[in-house]
Order: sequence, then C-alpha cells, then structure tokens
Amino acid sequence: MTKIFANQIATMTEMREPQKVLDRAGGKPVAVMKNSRCVGYFVPVEAALQEEPRYATLDEVMESLERTREQAQPVLDYLKDK
Repeated sequence: MTKIFANQIATMTEMREPQKVLDRAGGKPVAVMKNSRCVGYFVPVEAALQEEPRYATLDEVMESLERTREQAQPVLDYLKDK
C-alpha cells in the first residue's frame, strides 16, 4: 500500500476544475488520484512558500554517510570492480 503525503485528495476528473480543488484544499497540498492510485501532488503556492528550504551541512552529510556505511559497504565493494 502506498503512503499518501497529503490530507486532501482529488481525482483526475476533479482536476478539470483546479480552482475548486485549490479552494477546498485551504492552502494545503492535494494528492491527485487515478484509478485509486496516487499519480502526483497538486501543491498550492501557499504551501510551497510556507518554509524556506534547508540544506544539509557538510558535517551532516558526512555523519549520514558514516551511519549508513555498514549497510552500503557491500554495494560499494561491488561497484569498486566495475
């Protein structure tokens, strides 16, 4: 089962009138469904501008690499020969 990352959903048919979908969403993202499967997200400008993007620092990236090194090491070893 696919996880949907929105509280509102709209069908492809409802997307024929996007302003109605936006009004109903109240500034929140809307999951767009086709045949009971999420095919994308419709994100109003209010939702996209709510938060400034945050970029990882070099220290955070290196820490993440170290945390996942044990899991990734077999793949890295395999790719070393390629």
